[in-house]
Amino acid sequence: MQSASDRHEYPAHWEADVVLRDGGTARIRPITVDDAERLVSFYEQVSDESKYYRFFAPYPRLSAKDVHRFTHHDFVDRVGLAATVGGEFIATVRYDRIGADGMAASAPADEAEVAFLVQDAHQGRGVASALLEHIAAVARERGIRRFAAEVLPANTKMIKVFTDAGYTQQRSFEDGVVRLEFDLEPTERSLAVQRAREQRAESHSVRRLLAPGSVAVVGTGRAPGGVGRSVLGNLREAGFTGPLYAVNRAFPEDLKEIDGVPAHRSVRDIADPVDLAIVAVPADHVPEVVTECGEHGVQGLVVLSAGYAESGPDGRERQRALVRHARAYGMRIIGPNAFGVINTSPEVRLNASLAPEMPRPGRIGLFAQSGAIGIALLSRLHRRGGGVTGVTGVSTFVSSGNRADVSGNDVLQYWYDDPDTDVALMYLESIGNPRKFTRLARRTAAAKPLVVVQGSGSAPQGHAVRATRLPHATVSALLRQAGVIRVDTITELVDAGLLLARQPLPTGPRVAILGNSESLGLLTYDACLSEGLRPLPPLDLTTEASAEDFHAALARALADETCDAVVVTAIPAIGETSPSDAALAQALRSAAAAAPAKPVLVVHVELGGLAAALSAATSTAPRAGATARARGTTPDGATPDGGTPDGGTPDGGTPAGGTRSQAAVDAPAGAVAVESAKGAAVGEAVEGTHLIPAYPAAERAVRALAEAVNYAQWRREAADPGKVPGYEDIDEKGAARLIDGLLSRGQGLTLGTDDTCELLGHYGIHPRRAIPAPTPDDAARASGALGYPVALKATAPHLRHRADLGGVRLDLADEEQLRRAYAELTELFGKPEEIRPVVQAMAPRGVDTVVRAVIDPAAGAVLSFGLAGAASQLLGDMAHRLVPVTDRDATSLIRSIRTAPLLFGWRGSTPVDTPALEELLLRVSRLVDDHPEVVAVTLEPVVVAPHGLSVLGASVRLAPPPARDDLGPRTLPAY
Repeated sequence: MQSASDRHEYPAHWEADVVLRDGGTARIRPITVDDAERLVSFYEQVSDESKYYRFFAPYPRLSAKDVHRFTHHDFVDRVGLAATVGGEFIATVRYDRIGADGMAASAPADEAEVAFLVQDAHQGRGVASALLEHIAAVARERGIRRFAAEVLPANTKMIKVFTDAGYTQQRSFEDGVVRLEFDLEPTERSLAVQRAREQRAESHSVRRLLAPGSVAVVGTGRAPGGVGRSVLGNLREAGFTGPLYAVNRAFPEDLKEIDGVPAHRSVRDIADPVDLAIVAVPADHVPEVVTECGEHGVQGLVVLSAGYAESGPDGRERQRALVRHARAYGMRIIGPNAFGVINTSPEVRLNASLAPEMPRPGRIGLFAQSGAIGIALLSRLHRRGGGVTGVTGVSTFVSSGNRADVSGNDVLQYWYDDPDTDVALMYLESIGNPRKFTRLARRTAAAKPLVVVQGSGSAPQGHAVRATRLPHATVSALLRQAGVIRVDTITELVDAGLLLARQPLPTGPRVAILGNSESLGLLTYDACLSEGLRPLPPLDLTTEASAEDFHAALARALADETCDAVVVTAIPAIGETSPSDAALAQALRSAAAAAPAKPVLVVHVELGGLAAALSAATSTAPRAGATARARGTTPDGATPDGGTPDGGTPDGGTPAGGTRSQAAVDAPAGAVAVESAKGAAVGEAVEGTHLIPAYPAAERAVRALAEAVNYAQWRREAADPGKVPGYEDIDEKGAARLIDGLLSRGQGLTLGTDDTCELLGHYGIHPRRAIPAPTPDDAARASGALGYPVALKATAPHLRHRADLGGVRLDLADEEQLRRAYAELTELFGKPEEIRPVVQAMAPRGVDTVVRAVIDPAAGAVLSFGLAGAASQLLGDMAHRLVPVTDRDATSLIRSIRTAPLLFGWRGSTPVDTPALEELLLRVSRLVDDHPEVVAVTLEPVVVAPHGLSVLGASVRLAPPPARDDLGPRTLPAY
């Protein structure tokens, strides 16, 4: 709550950009005294009916008194917010704090009346819903807990805004007016409503960029070459289905068209609507272009221009100004410094990128920040040379450049309900909002596979986002928990994508292996063991195997109920009975088609002919006619420069537009169709066609299969995520009172031993008491009180948890042993005040573990578990889960570490009490989830015995919790 001296200060942190229901953007900000003219102009554009609904009477114009009232706020008891586009109001909302008598009041009154007014032209865009979220957040900040609104019964749209918001509310009808009262505390339903609206809005905003009805290329050069002219050519060659426009202010006034496309000197000169503008002008001229586009009603921008955050501090400020400028007109941006976007849908056929060739249509969505990575991804999926096929196609492709506005989160929202995308592949150089990304990834992964290569870079330059403090490995673990298929390289990204795009998910880890090479079969067997799969003994068909032998063996394996997937290995064979490449391809296709419920993979070695034969029958092979024009090929498949129809060179080189570097050296996996495309034109999709992915190495095939097995297991478990159990002995209110009292001492503090034990005790966690022993006599008295045997420990920071240094003496049975141990410790490590000795009762023998929880400002609360000592400190063998942790999460957390067998009776040892350990994890999770002020908890060591456990060390840190942006109103990243 503001004091009287500062209650009138402008609350700049209330300003926010939001995405509306139709995908456009608006800016929400407080209304000030400077907005009088804007308010009057806004009101003049509102219909008489809307005015009547707002004031319950005819109200044709605002009086001077009205204008003063609606523009003068104290930002505490009276607050007004406006939604603006192009600097002009499109909607307003205000609240006035009231007392129990319904009259104006000040705190501690916690109720306010709220009222909206939305310009008729913008009704139905979700503006009122967005304003309600923001005014509710403002009210909560100012101590208001409840809103009241009076609405005429005929104003059904506004009633629906309130009733659909998901808040707990009461409704009454009196004197011809509907009165709604609702609490402002977020509920599960209100959060679900908010996130559903967020998904629809952000999905629509990306759809406007990927499926425009018309496109203007601003910066089209007069001469061939150059970025703008190249993109225009790519759009034409792809066969974009809507109108195209070439724009360049340097065009002669009498120039009517260029390359058959209407030419204009300015976007303003285009008579018809423009949905998307591709901006390829120098950075200094971009602001002028943005203004022209905004005034013309352009819906979105793809900015290819460089010279922004990648170029230093000045460019960073230029980038921030660009985003603010575009959002002011309701436009979203891909870029700047972008490679472009592609949509292969037949209804769109958009290649608004620097890729000279349209990828084959398919079911894979691609996202990359870097243009170079985008080229590599496209070429790996496209290439068919070098004995490897790469025929699975692309649905949409986004290369976001500096990712100033549209991010991977936005594209995930689009892919989630995109019927043309079955698999999402993402190369993320950084994750700017890990909390939101994991939430979206979990929802997306429940519907379709999401494969991610995660870079270790920092947040995008120019973004005002909180950086995560979590190690890279921890973030990766959290992504896997959210169902993300986390891989390390682009090769693995494509390998997994090819398998997941066209094969069913395996129902288990059992793998059948068959082929004509015993050695390759054994390599595949070993690779399966290394990846945690359960391979069956390889079946060697010998090098004399015919196509019929392959068909029969594959059919038997697919019918075998003891296997969940099949890997076929093939090497070149010489002999009269050896199958031709085409025959072998047909044998594999027909056998797999008869049993489509199990995944089939092929490992082939230098079968260039087979790869060509297999790819020739695929449903995504290039069309003879349509792509001949795009690729410059002749109808018989030859290219004018002697290249191959697939875009490669006769020697398997790099396709046009690609790079020879890594992409050419490490060729991607390919795929073979399991159904013949006979009867269809070359390249036409065949309904029901599946592809068998083919890999040049056993390790790559098995790694992709292992990822599919793990993902399928996650899908099964995600259907029943478990529950967060309640414990009757938890005293949440008592813990809250203690925390409030402790935080009153300062902003952040590490608790002492007594406070730590008291706080943990409220949650049923009882560390064993450790009594300081500054002298041998104190140690003897403490031991007598605790009862022998005891442990004597040095707790100085450099000796804590370092039993390997000798700072711990265990099983001291009597005072004589205790005093002797005390003398040894002080002789070895220094004076008592330096080593800080303590005495503790002995705990039952068991396995030493460590439990930690930390609240990260970007990712949220994270619970971690591992074995104490070298396993966690040296090897990093820790497992992590996002809080709140369910009972199933706790069970899997314990079993996720590599050293977990030590807990379950490894080499004949006695298994320990893992149910007690799971309960401890759940109690710690409840503590940090219930009290975000608990920013760090460490329990080390936790000795888990065959029956029960003992917490021997504990530390807790308190601090004001970081802001939860996922619980507040919807906003775009701030600049």
